[in-house]
Order: sequence, then C-alpha cells, then structure tokens
Amino acid sequence: MTGNNASPFSLLIKPASADCNLRCAYCFYLERSSLYSQTKRHRMSRDVLERIISSYMATEQPQYSFGWQGGEPILMGIGFFEKVVSLQKKYGKAGAVVGNGVQTNATLIDDSLASFFGRYNFLLGVSLDGPENLHNTYRVSARGRGTHERVVKSIQTLRKHNVEFNILTAVNSANVKKAAEIYHYLLDNNLFFHQYIPIVEFGDNGQALPFSIRGGEWGEFLCAIFDEWIKSDVRRVSIRLFDAVLNLLAQGVRAVCTMGSNCCQYFVVEYNGDIYPCDFFVDSNKLLGNIRSSNWQQLLESPVYRNFGAQKSRLNSHCIECPYLQLCAGDCLKHRFYGPPGERQPENISWLCEGWKMFYEHTLPTFRRMAREVRR
Repeated sequence: MTGNNASPFSLLIKPASADCNLRCAYCFYLERSSLYSQTKRHRMSRDVLERIISSYMATEQPQYSFGWQGGEPILMGIGFFEKVVSLQKKYGKAGAVVGNGVQTNATLIDDSLASFFGRYNFLLGVSLDGPENLHNTYRVSARGRGTHERVVKSIQTLRKHNVEFNILTAVNSANVKKAAEIYHYLLDNNLFFHQYIPIVEFGDNGQALPFSIRGGEWGEFLCAIFDEWIKSDVRRVSIRLFDAVLNLLAQGVRAVCTMGSNCCQYFVVEYNGDIYPCDFFVDSNKLLGNIRSSNWQQLLESPVYRNFGAQKSRLNSHCIECPYLQLCAGDCLKHRFYGPPGERQPENISWLCEGWKMFYEHTLPTFRRMAREVRR
C-alpha cells in the first residue's frame, strides 16, 4: 500500500509479547501469553521487525507512529532499539516524520538505554501509581516485592539524559479515593505530564475483579483531579484527558481513540508478526493476519477489522439521548464488553458511564470557557 488514499493509522508493537519482569495484579495482557504457549520466551526476530518497518514506511502517513509496548518492551535490550532506529532511517523517505513511544514499567532502564532514548527523541510512558504505599499495592515484581523505589530511580536516570516522558497512573481500587494525594505527589516530584487510566477487568463469571473501579468512583476521582488542576496548574500541568477535551471543543480534533466513532485507528503487532485490531482485543477470533503474508491495505480492508471498528457506533439508546455523547462517544469498547460472556455486547452502557457523566457535568462549563479563549 503506497497510495495517497490510505487511511492514516499507527502501530502498537509488542516485541516481547506479554513477557514481563513484573506481576502487576491488574495487568490484562499477561494472560495473552496463552496465545503463544508453544514457547515460554517471546522475542521479535530481525526479519519480522524489518518487515513491519519497511512495509509501514512505504505507506503514506502524516507521521509514522511506532508504539513499543508489552508486557515489558525494555526486555528486548538496547540492541533491539538500535535496530529499530537504523531500519527507520533505512526505509524512511526524505522529510518523513517518525515518532517512537515506549510504554514501560521503568524498572530496567539504565544509563545506556536512557542516553539512547534521549538521543533519538523517544517518548516514554512511565507507570507510576502514586506514592510508595499506593504504587506497591499492585505493581510488584515476580517475587511479590514493591517496585516504587526502582521506578523513582529510573525517573532520575531519564532526567539525567533529557528523555521526555509522561506518567501513566492506573486508577484502581487501592488509589481511586486518593486523587488529590496522587496529584500532589506527582507535582511535588516535578512530574507535570499525567495520564490517568481506569482499571476495569472482569472474571470468567462476569463479576468485576477486586482491583477494578466503578463508575461513580471514576467520576469522583476525575472531578477531584480537575479541582486541584484548575486552581493554578492549567498552564503548568498537562493531563491527557483534559488536553483531549480542550482539543475537541476548541478545534474539533479527537485526539484519543476513545473519543472516536470508529475503532479502526491502529494495529497491534505481536512479536511474531500477528496483527490484531486493538490492544484490549488481542484474541484468536480477532486475528487479522500476519505481517509476513499480509499487506496494510488488505488489513485495513479486512472484514474482521471493519466490523470491529464499526461496533463503536452501535450505541445504547440511552447514549443517543445523552448530552455528553459528542465527548464520550460511548466510551471504550473494553468498558462495554462486560458481564457473563454471552452478554458482552457493544450496546452495553459503559461500565464507567456514571463517572463520565459526573465528570462532564462538573467540568464542561469551565472547559467550554477555556475553549473559547483558545479559539480567540
């Protein structure tokens, strides 16, 4: 696929599959290792990596966006990322803009890796769930030990080498009541780029797992963060959700996939080249193909991919009437597939619906005023 009529898309690549040095209780991806149980150690080969980069950079994109995720992508080591950059240089057209992001638990970062990431302008997403007592509740090593101290040390290493990074805070049952404490902890440590991610997972019986949060809790958390932010931090602290709301209100740009009306926005590429439509739906029945035998145009036109994406607009009738639909867009499909397996449907109201309503009711007048100022 090399024509100008291609839909823009990005890649989320799992070079070590679900392999990870941690055992975070709420991780949804660890169990995906069952898809590739024929081997215990999963590492992307040079051939697969080259096929991914060469074929993607032959498409027409406004920016070539590579997200490296896991599991833990840092398990691949610095040599892998050196290959990534060399292949991007080899296959990139003159003037092409390339972005690399790495989502990491930040326990394996050393000076050499940080220096490399700084030199090539990688953007890192560092997982940190708040102060030590909150972070260590669920983010533990394979031996069950807390990881907070190691993360803080790695953050210092990233700073030393001028690496750009954001903080990703998983909002779970242990920290959902501590919004202001988490927010000020991050600010006290000069961490000003935040992303808050709700943790919602269900067991085989359809019941929410103990670390999951409920809609009302999510709403209270977001409202508390907003109330702290709006006091004096609007120009100092970037919160991804708040930035996305302002982008939509001021410029009509839907900057995060959950705000879109269709889920055909990126591809997940597993360590062996298998391709899926979404990080949360890496399942055998959603397998689209393999990069060694499929091209991107075929994948974009795949009926499985198109049908998956179209589910986003299959809304509950209550959503159609909701004053916040243009912002929420029904929420992520992941939060609409819940309950007993036979009842998981895209028409479900989001598990977090109550919280989104609380948040938008509380904040929208202020966001609209801010958006008018931005437009002026």
